[in-house]
Amino acid sequence: MEEDNNSILTQAQKDEEMVQTAFQRLIETYLASPHRKKTDLISKAFNFARKAHEGVRRLSGEPYIMHPLAVAQIVCGEIGLGSTSICAALLHDVVEDTEYTVEDLSNVFGPKIAQIVDGLTKISGGIFGDKASAQAESFKKLLLTMSDDIRVILIKISDRLHNMRTLGSQPPHKQYKIAGETLYIYAPLAHRLGLNRIKEELEDLSFEYEHPQAHAEISQRLDEIRPHLDEAFKTFIQPIREKLDKLGFTYDIKARVKRPYSVWNKMQTKHVAFEEIYDLLAVRIIFDSRDPNDKDIENADCMQIYSACTSIYKAHPDRFRDWLSNPKSNGYRALHTTLMSPVGRWVEVQIRSRVMDDIAERGFAAHWRYKDGEDDIDATDTKETELNKWLLTIKEILDDPQPSAMDFLSTIKLNLYSSEILVITPKGDFKTMPAGCTALDFAFSIHSVVGTHCMGAKVNHQLVPINHRLSSGDQVEILTSKDMRVEPSWMNIATTAKARGKIATILRRQRREQQKRGEELLAQWCADHDFEQNSYVLDRLCMHHLVELREDLYAGIGAGTIVLTDDDVESLQQKPDTGKRRGRGWKRFVPFYKSKPQEPQEQPAAQPADTLVVDRKKPLYLNEENINRVVMCPHCHPIPGDEVLGYIDEQNRVIIHKRRCDTADRLKNVDGNRILAVFWDTHKQLNFSATLHLEGIDRVGIIKSLIDIITGQLNVNVHQLSIAANDGIFQGDIELSVHDTEDLNAIIKGLKKVDGIEDVMRIS
Repeated sequence: MEEDNNSILTQAQKDEEMVQTAFQRLIETYLASPHRKKTDLISKAFNFARKAHEGVRRLSGEPYIMHPLAVAQIVCGEIGLGSTSICAALLHDVVEDTEYTVEDLSNVFGPKIAQIVDGLTKISGGIFGDKASAQAESFKKLLLTMSDDIRVILIKISDRLHNMRTLGSQPPHKQYKIAGETLYIYAPLAHRLGLNRIKEELEDLSFEYEHPQAHAEISQRLDEIRPHLDEAFKTFIQPIREKLDKLGFTYDIKARVKRPYSVWNKMQTKHVAFEEIYDLLAVRIIFDSRDPNDKDIENADCMQIYSACTSIYKAHPDRFRDWLSNPKSNGYRALHTTLMSPVGRWVEVQIRSRVMDDIAERGFAAHWRYKDGEDDIDATDTKETELNKWLLTIKEILDDPQPSAMDFLSTIKLNLYSSEILVITPKGDFKTMPAGCTALDFAFSIHSVVGTHCMGAKVNHQLVPINHRLSSGDQVEILTSKDMRVEPSWMNIATTAKARGKIATILRRQRREQQKRGEELLAQWCADHDFEQNSYVLDRLCMHHLVELREDLYAGIGAGTIVLTDDDVESLQQKPDTGKRRGRGWKRFVPFYKSKPQEPQEQPAAQPADTLVVDRKKPLYLNEENINRVVMCPHCHPIPGDEVLGYIDEQNRVIIHKRRCDTADRLKNVDGNRILAVFWDTHKQLNFSATLHLEGIDRVGIIKSLIDIITGQLNVNVHQLSIAANDGIFQGDIELSVHDTEDLNAIIKGLKKVDGIEDVMRIS
């Protein structure tokens, strides 16, 4: 018994030492920052949170207070926020997980800290209705509070970063849910706020949990070639160092090796192998400006270093990016160029001052630090024009009620674009737009009235339609007409959140007006033809015009797509079929009379028990016995060997998706509690269809060579083959029957050896 007490005491002492060490580190980090030294307030928040979470442990086994401490450490040390944010980070789970309320925090710490904590607290309720996703609900609450104080989202990103760093203690199905929503929402949010270092770590951690095998393989390959990259880096920068030393610059030159997620993402999007990725190495030159407070001098220093580099190496003519004159919308400023190295490889070079580099890594928080060393700044500060523009767009989205959680998250996701272009107005002003945007998007970015009446545009003085895709440097003039109106097809043209949100709002308003007009016209028509407007009449008209809902009937009548005619009158005048049958007449009075035996009706085949009962907390292993009781996603076509997950839909069916499936990505964010960990256990006993896309040089006998390789050497059954050739180049798709991805990879490897084939990739 005494030994047990000693053991408990020892564990308590270890916990105390761990907590105190973490708190002391937080205080030291804060004291080393330029913020006002409010250590008493931070200590008060720490003691309050520690008492509130007393006795609670995380799944990892450590005291729960270690999580708020870690979040506060990220907020202070990695983002650079001050005492208000640190206190809110320490208290961020108190309202959600303990008996304390927001009012309690307001009384003890003041309204500002309480407001931030309230924004960080998960909620449930009715923004989207009874069947709302708690995830989307929480995220909307977060954004609503963020519109008033940007620190809410910065602390939430810090919270998510620590959760990702400790995700290993969670079961697989929760890992997929959390990693999925991190990659879908939080990493783009970090990027949009300029938190580049955090964004990259969130991406890599999500990649590690969603695709552990691919992450391990790419990490190993990067480690293997790192010595070669280090040697190439030293050779490349040596003459640059000599030049900058002569010019008298104080600087650092760093090698930037592509992160595992970035490598994998490029392999997936470009359909290339690891060996075919040539931009693994980039160089970053970070210098001390002669006057960090003077942007003109800072920009001139950048240009001088650029000139020095291009006097040594040839620059790529199409890869110069000037983010000095026109900073990115997240505040990023730098010069980018791509130079030809001595070994014949292109190397990207990024040139930044110390201030630019800090802002690039810490985002908008660094702007505040360089103003007056205090984080207690209103988020609507007019000096933060780009941040304000983004927050204004978010507010517009939030003000427009979305019909579903999925639509809401998709709209927000559209606004977190990563690539940007610069478009020029007729007056010569530069406007930042997302890459891939259309002339219609640009019209709505100017004003909703301009977008509503947009009929086309002049791009570089050439007339183009509203669906024309804009490129960086285009000069755009929007053409309008008062007779132009928003059409449903515009939803397929618009790509930005603002444009799609405005179009959806206008279409809903138009539909409501059409329904109202339709109800009035129908009431008048019924009165003219002596019909009572009751349920029978409405349902009969819906059947006659092949519409399911009465609202659709009203809207169709109001829009003129449904016209009530004499046929409708005849349909309504027919007597309703009640479904009752008359008796057998005289035959019912003759007991011994027997009707002719009726033909036995064919009974519907018994449906297989296609609902697989699963325990969501345990992984599902797909085998020969249960695989017919699940549904394979028709969009991503998973086969054994693919990294997959399951989703339990409202009919309790288990839908199997690839982990990188776009549909699965959205489901993880909207309804992550229905996600199920799934693994294959098929032992090459079953066949699955897979489709390969081939490209190459056309020659006589190319199809015969393909068939011989597939059916002869590889012994694979071909379901479908389509090949088309044009100007000596051929493209084709082959649908095959395979056991798993191992078979498929062997086939791809074999096909690539065929003379004339340049590329083979799986498309489903």
